[in-house]
Amino acid sequence: MRALSYGLGQQYFEERDYRGAIRALKPVVDETPDDVGTRLLLARAYYHAALLKPAEEQLLQVIERQPTEYYAHLMLARTLERQSRRDEAVKHRRIAAALTGDDDLLDSPTHRTN
Repeated sequence: MRALSYGLGQQYFEERDYRGAIRALKPVVDETPDDVGTRLLLARAYYHAALLKPAEEQLLQVIERQPTEYYAHLMLARTLERQSRRDEAVKHRRIAAALTGDDDLLDSPTHRTN
């Protein structure tokens, strides 16, 4: 059942039905809380559905379980920026850049000077 729900959640996400993805993925995350990949997909669905607090909560859980998951740090930075919490976002952009060696991640798209 877990694989079916995950597959359905992934399909909804790919179809940009983010709320459908949330409905499918939430029970999977509840059942297997240490599955970082599923939790990260759920966080992305929350983010794209503009449900920023739940996205933040899921991303913090991912980071707690896997501190070197650079994408979770980057997504958390973006989530915080969308909530006008740029000072908090800087830390996570720095971590993402350090983990990948990509200094371009330090710049928020809303603050680029190009």
